[in-house]
Amino acid sequence: MTLIPYIIQHTELSKKSVENTVTLLNQDCTIPFISRYRKELTGNLDEVEVGAIVQYKTQFEALEKRKQAIIKAVHEQDLLSDELKSRFEDATDLTTLEDLYLPFKKSKKTKAETARKNGLEPLAKIIMAQRSDEIDFIASKYIGNLVENEDDALEGARHIIAEWINERTDIRNQLRNQLERFALLTTKEVKAKKNDDATALDTSGKAQKFRDYFDFSEPLNRCPSHRFLAIQRAEKEGFIRVKIELDHERALQNIERRIIKSNNACTEHIELAITDAYKRLLLPSLSNELLKNAKEKADNEAIQVFSKNLKQLLLGAPLGEKRILAIDPGFRTGCKVVCLDAQGDLRHNETIYPHAPQNDSKGALKKLSSLVDAHKIEAIAIGNGTASRETERLVKRIAFKNPIEVFVVSEAGASIYSASKIARDEFPNYDVTVRGAVSIGRRLADPLAELVKIDPKSIGVGQYQHDVDQTKLKISLDTVVESCVNSVGVNINTASVPLLSYVSGIGPKLAENIVAYRNENGAFQTREAIKKVPRLGAKAFEQGAGFLRIKDGDNPLDDSAVHPESYGIVKRMAKDQGINLGQIIKNKDVLARIPLENYKTDTIGLVSLKDILEELEKPGLDRREKAKVFTFDQNIRTIDDLREGQLLPGIVNNITNFGCFVDIGIKESGLIHISNLADGFVKDVNAHVSLHQQVIVKVLQIDSARKRIQLKLHKS
Repeated sequence: MTLIPYIIQHTELSKKSVENTVTLLNQDCTIPFISRYRKELTGNLDEVEVGAIVQYKTQFEALEKRKQAIIKAVHEQDLLSDELKSRFEDATDLTTLEDLYLPFKKSKKTKAETARKNGLEPLAKIIMAQRSDEIDFIASKYIGNLVENEDDALEGARHIIAEWINERTDIRNQLRNQLERFALLTTKEVKAKKNDDATALDTSGKAQKFRDYFDFSEPLNRCPSHRFLAIQRAEKEGFIRVKIELDHERALQNIERRIIKSNNACTEHIELAITDAYKRLLLPSLSNELLKNAKEKADNEAIQVFSKNLKQLLLGAPLGEKRILAIDPGFRTGCKVVCLDAQGDLRHNETIYPHAPQNDSKGALKKLSSLVDAHKIEAIAIGNGTASRETERLVKRIAFKNPIEVFVVSEAGASIYSASKIARDEFPNYDVTVRGAVSIGRRLADPLAELVKIDPKSIGVGQYQHDVDQTKLKISLDTVVESCVNSVGVNINTASVPLLSYVSGIGPKLAENIVAYRNENGAFQTREAIKKVPRLGAKAFEQGAGFLRIKDGDNPLDDSAVHPESYGIVKRMAKDQGINLGQIIKNKDVLARIPLENYKTDTIGLVSLKDILEELEKPGLDRREKAKVFTFDQNIRTIDDLREGQLLPGIVNNITNFGCFVDIGIKESGLIHISNLADGFVKDVNAHVSLHQQVIVKVLQIDSARKRIQLKLHKS
């Protein structure tokens, strides 16, 4: 099978769409560019569909690479026939390919290999022929220096037969099917050694979160991804042993039916070889393969959850270009306070000590009030970590001269940023505490622009993100970040290097070059001027220009998603309407009467023309919602203040496959299990809640010892 049919088989997309998309990908076009500016070629495929083509293209190329390696390896053994080569080439998945290659693998010394060297393969063939009732007599002919008696000869022959059975594709597939349908995943607790006090303490403390799996059994095909990953972590940390169980008698009978064709002296030896093959070779190998596949499936589901959460987080509501006072709260070390201008630049920083042990609340109130006045602050951002609620109550006691909105902002990952090279480069003369406070303020202004500076894994909006395939996770999360950045667009004159690096076609090195050029030559006035950046060639300009914005530049189209390649069409539209370029933008009446058919070209059709008109109507529109102030219940300060039946305001701060976690204003987040999201069956958590959604929840159960809170989504 060739590439295009392979992709079509997995995606069910049209042949033309797949062919054209693959061509664009081979021309180094990015997913955002293809889905936004090449709709006529792709048949209007969205980013998800283009991403699927990329995935299966990569998968196919990996399969082909493995095929060539296997064909080469078998050829070097002088065992490659035309028929065998065709079978390798016709394999459509890695499992089938590896099964075909199994007999040719050069492995460590095996029992079967030893038996062959002892000359016992002819005896094994005689037994498998199942025609002799005098197999013991025949076996006596194979006694020699390394084979002491008939029993040794027959045992060696059985080892060879067991290997043949293990290498049969039909038997492996049959057992695979049985494992996939009926395998039980079982776990048992690993008891701490009595003389190992540290382990014993750990088992009674840390391991309590795994106690549900100390004696556990469940059909593997019904085990949800989050539970499987929890079991894998518990095994990795040494608290449990994991085993796959199956109806062995049934499995052996299925194999026997495929092999045993007679009832004579050979039958007993074949039965023994089947049992040996099953227990020693087939079951361990295919059980490991099953667990590996289950892990891959669980990884994919967990990564998908993380990706959805990350997208919602990155596209969270920005406050916009406002002057912000940000506070990183704390007790003993004080609260770090920074003042930022509308562009997010640091104007002032200091530390106040309103809480214990200093308790200088009076001095803190006075200082905050004077800073708000001096820097004409429009909003206050407070980190949601230690002392957050106490600091929020303090700030709300201040009678500001002008209305000031107070926001509580997630600190997740802020400490990672503040100690990073990016932060050190931005603020070389300030310590990590100041950088962390700056990050909190900037997150309020524009979550996307600030969060791209942090490794997505550190943001903490996934499930078991440290247990999944890290390469797959990085690829998926980078794709999400790239999608979000390009869907919003980037102001090239204010964007940081990390933000610019995610723009289609740019990357880290060109992003550094853009910022260096900007610092040396001043703000870009036109998109055309971007071509002057060192090493930014025609391809990079083509891929990125439509996503880079220039505010108040020479050409009004430069602050829109209209690609420079379409500027000529817009100019023609304006000219045909008897107006200049500036007058066509945001002019709904003029835009409504433009006959799009007149402007079709070989590469730009009605779909792209409609996109252009939509963009001209609202150029550079940020489709994100605006940030809204939220207030927790002021009477709830710790888990001990909770009571069953209470209705509380909260903010969804994480979503998993089994439910969502809600911040109710205390250290511990509560869980709304998927069964408590609605009265009926819930298939997808994201269909009922979204990250950072403000909700009302009902307290169902409180487990103070385990710091667990069960909630129910309240329908107001």
